Amino acid sequence: MLDNCQSAKERWGGVHSIIDRWLQERQEMLVEYCALSDVGPFDDTNPEHGERVKRLCQIMMDYVSAGHFEIYDQLIKEGREFEDDEGLTTANELYKIIDPTTEILLDFNDKYEAIDDLSSLSEDLSTVGQALATRFESEDKMIAVLHDAHKDLVA
Repeated sequence: MLDNCQSAKERWGGVHSIIDRWLQERQEMLVEYCALSDVGPFDDTNPEHGERVKRLCQIMMDYVSAGHFEIYDQLIKEGREFEDDEGLTTANELYKIIDPTTEILLDFNDKYEAIDDLSSLSEDLSTVGQALATRFESEDKMIAVLHDAHKDLVA
């Protein structure tokens, strides 16, 4: 979609709207995470608890996928287009922080997609919360160095 645009404003201005939608998805995931975190104690026999976990997993996987297969790629393309070697180097370091959080989130999804045992959910949610905080901080920095840093050049 964005590759077909002619001007820098058309091309990289479009990235801004993609990022906005992605950050809105992040907000939805956080709302779901907080709602689930407030439930405890978790009851395997309560179908609402299982459904909330599944909803969180779905939103989380959509968010992670969009980051890896859409957002990060667009940010890297933008950094390359503006020949921002420093920003690309920083983004590479940030990606090294983000990548392990992906594994934590995937493991959570795999575990709760396959079982109905919610006995360790509180501990697992704590681990996920820490991973999300680390991930969000790194993603925000990546957006700052590869997108926000070029916004004056796009205008």
